[in-house]
Amino acid sequence: MKNIVSCSLIVLLGIGATALIPATAPKPRKVVKVWETDTTLRVPESVLYDGQNTLYVTNIDGKSDALDGTGFISKVSLDGKIENLRWTSGLNAPKGMGLYRNRLYVTDVYRLVVINTETGQAEKTYDAVDQKTAFLNDVTVAKDGTIYVSDSRSDKIYRLKEDKWEVWMEGEQLNKPNGVLAVGKDKLLIGCTKTGALRAVDINTKTMTTMAEGMDRTDGIVPEGKGNYLVSDWTGQVFHVDAKGAKQQLLDTRKEGINAADIDYIPGRRLLIVPTFMKNKLVAYELSR
Repeated sequence: MKNIVSCSLIVLLGIGATALIPATAPKPRKVVKVWETDTTLRVPESVLYDGQNTLYVTNIDGKSDALDGTGFISKVSLDGKIENLRWTSGLNAPKGMGLYRNRLYVTDVYRLVVINTETGQAEKTYDAVDQKTAFLNDVTVAKDGTIYVSDSRSDKIYRLKEDKWEVWMEGEQLNKPNGVLAVGKDKLLIGCTKTGALRAVDINTKTMTTMAEGMDRTDGIVPEGKGNYLVSDWTGQVFHVDAKGAKQQLLDTRKEGINAADIDYIPGRRLLIVPTFMKNKLVAYELSR
């Protein structure tokens, strides 16, 4: 919900004395737990709604940069039932995902893997420039099919466009990028792990501006609607960030030791889905209007 600030009413209080009566503050957003899965998931890092009836979930199942082939992807129903724990397996610490035309794009430490959603089989891979230092993390797909991938360790953003795979942007100004979200044709949102900021990049000029600050380890970024976003902080928080950059904390599970990794949001159900990482489950919350 937009944080709308209207003009204050000036009231005269005697000779020459005035006071400002502020407008009514926006109603705070709240989340209420709806369901949680059992704990058979194995270090769930990212969740992605397919637009129909399925949630894809990446399971690291080991160390976050291990090339051990133990990672896998699960299918979970919208009411929290694990329908296929190991829908596809043999991956290396899989993390972020993007979906475009029956192809699931998932990061796999040093490469991007393309999986056919009808068969669950990997069809193609794209390797990072330096496989030894790469830590490919999140994925986002623009409406035209252009794919952006963050490399959190090497301060890079890769782009896959018309089958051309390249380093699209790099440098310390990215501040260890994690979450990425393509917005329209001209904007890319980036969650900076190093600074805890949410930043916007103009795709045409690569100019960066800061939308919101004050988070710890920004992770997932998803649209909530009307220019507003939901942003997770891996330490266990989820924030609502409106179109003007105003930030409100919706969830804080840090005291319970529950992380909030790469989230997703289903607008039609107002359902926020949070992977809990080491707690081995997904938790779903309904977001108030």
